[in-house]
Amino acid sequence: MNFYEIARTRQSCRNYDATRPVEEEKITAILETARLSPSACNGQPYHFTVCQGETAKTVAKATMGMGMNKFAADAPVLIVISEKPYVKSAALGAKVKSNDYRSIDIGIAAAYITAEACDQGLSTCILGWLDDAKIREICHLDGAVRLVITVGYAMEEDKLREKKRKSIEELVSQL
Repeated sequence: MNFYEIARTRQSCRNYDATRPVEEEKITAILETARLSPSACNGQPYHFTVCQGETAKTVAKATMGMGMNKFAADAPVLIVISEKPYVKSAALGAKVKSNDYRSIDIGIAAAYITAEACDQGLSTCILGWLDDAKIREICHLDGAVRLVITVGYAMEEDKLREKKRKSIEELVSQL
């Protein structure tokens, strides 16, 4: 699958097959691809915690506040992305330029995770609605939890939906 096909076919899954586990080699491929994602000063200011089994179910519950993300309970794998300190050069750049490079780097890593998962035949959903304190406790993390990504196989009836996006003219200016 080329990158355009991945971008065209990857969608947020909210209907996982809870009976179908994700193969370890696919999880490894996803994590290796995320490890190669670009980051400010190559600092990689994040940590990935792979949750499966009962841990995944417990983390999933911590994303379900106020009735949100109920589908997460059926995802066999959850990848928690937590924040780590900047390397010195990126910390200096963030301070001088008033730019949050960690959030940018985490977003790029999440994009790599979801793209590789798609290439592996898996479905994902990026969750930002979460209970940071609960997930930190469950996963023994010292840095803020920024995202949780559900990973698994979509149910067969979960068909490709039409993408609703702005037109290229609305998004792009050429000077």
